[in-house]
Amino acid sequence: MWWRMFRTRYARDLVLGIALALTTLGFVLFPKECVAAARTGLELCGNVIVPSLFPFFVLSSLVVDLGLAGYIGRALEGVMRPLFRVSGSCASALALGFVGGYPVGAQTAISLYRQGMCTRIEAQRLLAFCNNSGPAFILGVVGAGIFADSKVGMLLYLVHMFSSCLVGVLFRFYGPKEESGARKSAPTFQAKRFTAAFTQAVTGAMSSTLNICAFVIFFTVILRLLALSGILAALAACLSRLLGPFGMTESWSQKLLIGLIELTSGVSGLTQGGALAGQVSMAAFMLGWAGLSIHCQTLTFLSDSGLSPGTYLVGKLLHGGIAAALVWGLTRLFPPSQAVAAILSQQVDAMACLDFPTAFTGSVCVAWCLFLVFFFFAIFCGKRRKSMV
Repeated sequence: MWWRMFRTRYARDLVLGIALALTTLGFVLFPKECVAAARTGLELCGNVIVPSLFPFFVLSSLVVDLGLAGYIGRALEGVMRPLFRVSGSCASALALGFVGGYPVGAQTAISLYRQGMCTRIEAQRLLAFCNNSGPAFILGVVGAGIFADSKVGMLLYLVHMFSSCLVGVLFRFYGPKEESGARKSAPTFQAKRFTAAFTQAVTGAMSSTLNICAFVIFFTVILRLLALSGILAALAACLSRLLGPFGMTESWSQKLLIGLIELTSGVSGLTQGGALAGQVSMAAFMLGWAGLSIHCQTLTFLSDSGLSPGTYLVGKLLHGGIAAALVWGLTRLFPPSQAVAAILSQQVDAMACLDFPTAFTGSVCVAWCLFLVFFFFAIFCGKRRKSMV
């Protein structure tokens, strides 16, 4: 069949070369539009990405390097092991993923694996369900901003968390039935001094944030080029023919393609036509899948970790499908009555207009409070363990 040719390295390099040539041609034909898209991506990074992710990257590193995850892991072993077949230390990655958003959960999971606090199979399982959207994006931007309904935002966030945990339960069957060294009584690493841990956390967080900003800018420009060149419309037409029996129109196919590539741009266009149940279900899928842009951000952490991206990608696809199915069923049982107000015509522009000091202050406060929760819970677990000895 025709797809077999992509198994050879020559064919893959040829396709990649053609794609790069077409992208370069797009830069030449639409220079002003590309510069404007890149400027929009820079504004998004400066006003949203940096203030929202940087504090949580610092928090993630401190929780692992200071040994807090190890103390918490011993207390939560009885929960994480039966449900997800991972060590209790992995609870920190799940919690940070739900609060900090993409890709904080994945970075924490990889840090746990590198520090020897979970096995390779456990890290693979964890990656399938720990990298999730944060409440600020779902409740604030998607719920209150795009759908103008806090109830919709709450529904999406609760379903998002439940679907993630359900994916984790499904992936507990991934890997061998018995793993040597899976049940560790103590972590196999030495906690760093606070000064060293804090310095490395800050520098590492800045490096990770800059990598993410690079992908945000790149995919903002690529989406603009796909729209200007007509490639996006052509792909949407082909997809609508393929999914036509399932009621997928060309307009909805284009929205789905945008969401598959870049989350924020995809979710922003959902309010432009269609029933509310379909819009919210599509939003649930996009939030679960996260988009190619976020996957590339996550793969930057995976590149030198020795972990395979297979379980991560399959997990995100399952997450999106399960979340969409659950939202569709819930909206059928309890039809939403409030009309959708399309108050955001462009999601990226709206997010880029956020005030940097406000966003950064709020993110730092949430990260600091969460660090205190981890810290005092670790102290409590340590004292409890000593009293039982």
